[in-house]
Amino acid sequence: MSNNVEEKILHGTTTVGIKVKEGVVLCADMRASAGYFIANNNTMKIQKIDDHVGMTMAGGVADAQNLTDILRYHANIHKLQKGEPIPIRSITRLASLIFHQNRGYPFIADILVGGYDKSGSALYNIDMFGSAEEKTYVTTGSGSPVAYGLLEEEYRNNLSIDEAKVIALRAVKAAITRNIGTGDGINIALIDKDGFRLLTREQKKTIIKL
Repeated sequence: MSNNVEEKILHGTTTVGIKVKEGVVLCADMRASAGYFIANNNTMKIQKIDDHVGMTMAGGVADAQNLTDILRYHANIHKLQKGEPIPIRSITRLASLIFHQNRGYPFIADILVGGYDKSGSALYNIDMFGSAEEKTYVTTGSGSPVAYGLLEEEYRNNLSIDEAKVIALRAVKAAITRNIGTGDGINIALIDKDGFRLLTREQKKTIIKL
């Protein structure tokens, strides 16, 4: 596979983020596609940055992985120097700056950054030009129009994190069903006062038929 194809194989993607009072849910499908060619059926589009913060990626695999490595490095440095986890706002600002500095040769990526720090839960969407927006719920990627329909219908202000994970899974599943570029299973992570954790296949199956 050429590097050019490898860098663009995450084009067909749906990612979803939902923020509630007690934490953040990040959810994404597991297919990497190049046009209509399915390049990989088990792509991890949710990445842990630190114990209290994660990100999702839609776009170029190489670009998104490069960004993940940079953010992890700075999160570790902050923890060593300050003795406390890096604020979600600081990670978001750093990611935004990296995108902005590369706008002449932009990262082909659209990311969600979510987590839980001493200020509570936080969720941001950062586009390829470095614009960062704080969100209550958000979806990116080619399946996002379908996912947005379900999110707008089902989101409400007082959701628990358990209710939010059901909605996130249902939104990505709806996009998988309707969108040819999205598919091959779903990954979901919860981030709250107990930290970052990916749900196992067995845990997912008790929530929704995958």
